[in-house]
Amino acid sequence: MRALVEIEDLSVEILRGRGKNGQVLPILRHIDLSVEKGEVLGLVGESGCGKTMTILALMGLLPEGGRISTGKIWFQDRELTALSRREIEALRGKRITTIFQEPMTSLNPLLSIGEQMKEILYRHEGLKGKANRDKCVSLLQAVKIPEAEKIYDYYPFKLSGGMRQRVMIAMALSCEPELIIADEPTTALDVTTQAQILDLFNELRGRTRSSFIFVTHDLGIIAEIADRTAVIYAGYVVEECSVAALFERPLHPYTDGLMRSRMGRRNSNRANLYSIPGVVPVPGNMPPGCPFAPRCTYTTEQCRAELPPLAIPSLPEIEGGHKVRCWRQVS
Repeated sequence: MRALVEIEDLSVEILRGRGKNGQVLPILRHIDLSVEKGEVLGLVGESGCGKTMTILALMGLLPEGGRISTGKIWFQDRELTALSRREIEALRGKRITTIFQEPMTSLNPLLSIGEQMKEILYRHEGLKGKANRDKCVSLLQAVKIPEAEKIYDYYPFKLSGGMRQRVMIAMALSCEPELIIADEPTTALDVTTQAQILDLFNELRGRTRSSFIFVTHDLGIIAEIADRTAVIYAGYVVEECSVAALFERPLHPYTDGLMRSRMGRRNSNRANLYSIPGVVPVPGNMPPGCPFAPRCTYTTEQCRAELPPLAIPSLPEIEGGHKVRCWRQVS
């Protein structure tokens, strides 16, 4: 029996330019992931590593010029990569929903909150009139928005960032989806509001039967909300394991660097702050061999010459479900 979501050997590329000068840039390479029913999978990595592109591929929302070059994406027993545009659109908003990181740009500033919410219920549930409005108000109440009846008629500019994000969560819950994708939903919020939104996610997780894919660069958030984690670097999944295993014993040097960077944030002495040297390589300018080799303190000649770790897309399992793509661990 399949998991709720299965991503098999997924590679994505983008065509930049046209004609003879056109260039095909690989963005994702051999992504192999799954999400079980009721599970929260965390996707972690720096900006530009491929987290958002992974979920855009899943949603059928790749940017212009983007295409899936290899692999399949399954949702329950349906192959999403084989569906028509109309069939994908029927799933989005009803069975698969997304919460983006900046609610002000995700919400239409020219429409009231209620107008934007009721469209989803009308399109996917056929609800009209008072029944539609009542459902919208109850959803706003479910995400702890005070005076939901008034907020229903407000325009987005009248709400704080935290309130707008709660509206986005309410919209995502409208049709009781099986999968909710949260793409950096706390990035634009202050620390206090972040904590409130994370508490809300954990509460909703207990009340709904939805699975979550939670995209973030913050390992602290992953520790609070996820069951399992996939660390993505330069378009590859480099480590995958339970959250407990990740914090107990990170195996990939990149994951270890992310951990050390987070620990450094607690130290008030700026001289002791740690950051991973170098930057994420850009598509079309990848180093030979392991893409992390130029930034890694454990690099060998083998790392510079060969892509780790023998088997692509499947990551070797080092111990009890803990998988890693690194020559240092599999040699």
